[in-house]
Order: sequence, then structure tokens, then C-alpha cells
Amino acid sequence: MENLQLKDKNVFITGAATGIGKATALLFAREGAHISFIHYHDTEDAEATKNEITALGRKALCFDGDINDTEFCKEAVAKTVSEFGGIDILINNAGTQFPTESITDLEEENVRKTFNSNIIGMILLTKAVFPHLKQGSSIINTTSAVAYLGHEELVDYSATKGAIVSFTRSLALQAKSKGIRVNAIAPGPVATPLTERTFGDEEDDYSKPSLERNASPEEIASCFLFLASDAAAQMTGQVLHPNGGSIVNG
Repeated sequence: MENLQLKDKNVFITGAATGIGKATALLFAREGAHISFIHYHDTEDAEATKNEITALGRKALCFDGDINDTEFCKEAVAKTVSEFGGIDILINNAGTQFPTESITDLEEENVRKTFNSNIIGMILLTKAVFPHLKQGSSIINTTSAVAYLGHEELVDYSATKGAIVSFTRSLALQAKSKGIRVNAIAPGPVATPLTERTFGDEEDDYSKPSLERNASPEEIASCFLFLASDAAAQMTGQVLHPNGGSIVNG
């Protein structure tokens, strides 16, 4: 008999057209979960992700929209609940970044986009999903090692990732009485389309030890699976640090 860690669980995930989100969605589907996900105008990639999920024999829904739009969040959540019968796991993974060498060169529009995508949209979507969660449900947020270490070219992005850590800890306290666990993942450098677009296409040799290269999305996805599974039943308000060995004391 197949021993699936997430058999018949319903998962709602943002930013799953590519990168960490896609790797996590596919891993969860292989472990028995049905996947509903949000993407932002990555139609071709999103369709490919959806097809890979259904090829695994799982249900899949995808929504193209902006999580900074409250009505869109409500609509996507309502359709997911109607189609799947509920939501068991929420993964807040969507994000963006605009590297800038000096704070004097930061463009206000990009600062607002970064906060809207990375933390404000996360809060709005969580607000929409939360009433549908129940005892045993789980929320997992994607923060970053830069929340602890900083990054000289990602001042505003780092600030949003620090906010996600605080959001995770505070919501965990609020959700504890409901039996809902809230945790986060803080990856170090990961080879994803987003990082390649913003920092260039660097070669990643996955035969090298973790300290000598960027992580693959699949290596990070396994952390999400742990936090979503019964193996993490005693973990809430915590942050996992798959960063290749940086000590961040957080």
C-alpha cells in the first residue's frame, strides 16, 4: 500500500508556475495532495505546471492574478474550496525583487511592488484562506536568509523578508488555539528563474557540496514537505534555514 504523506490534502500555493513554488507543488502532488495555485501572468509556465500535476493523478487549479487584490484573493479561495471541498495547507511563496546598488537609486514604484507582492499580498491572501483552515492545517511562508543576513543590493526586499518572519511568529501565536501551525522557510541562494533574471544566469553544478553552490528548487521543496507533514506536528512559529551552512541564529 502506497504510503503518501499528504494523501488527499488540499493545498493552496502562490508563485507555483516556476522555481521553488513549482518544485513544491509537484512534490506535494507526488505525496498525494491536490494543488490549487496562483501565478502572475506566467501563463505558459503555469499551464505546464498544471499539466504535470494532473499527470500525477491529482486535481489541479490555477489562477492568474495579483495577490495584492483582495477580491481576487477571495474569488480564488472560494473557487478552490468549491472545487476541492476545503483547504488544508497554505503556502505563501510569491515574491519579487529589484536589485539596486544604492538606496538613492531605489524607485518608489519598485519598492511598493516589492512590499505588495512579498508581504502585503501574503497577509491579504492568508486573511482570505484562514477561515477555511481547521485543526491540523498548516501555513508555510517563504522568507529568506537575507532577513537575517541583509543584502546590500536588496534593501527593500530584505525588509519584506524580515516582515515575513515577524508575521509568521505572530500568526503562529494567534493560530495556536485553533490547532493551526504556522512556519516559514528561509532559503539561501536558490537557482530559480527570478534570481536568474535579477542576478544573471550563473552555472550551478549540483554535484558540488551545498556550501559551494546555489540550492536547487527541489532541495528547498523538501523543507516545505516536512513542515506540512505530521513529522512537524510540534513545530509552529519556527523558521527552517536551508541555506548551505550560514549560521543566522534565527
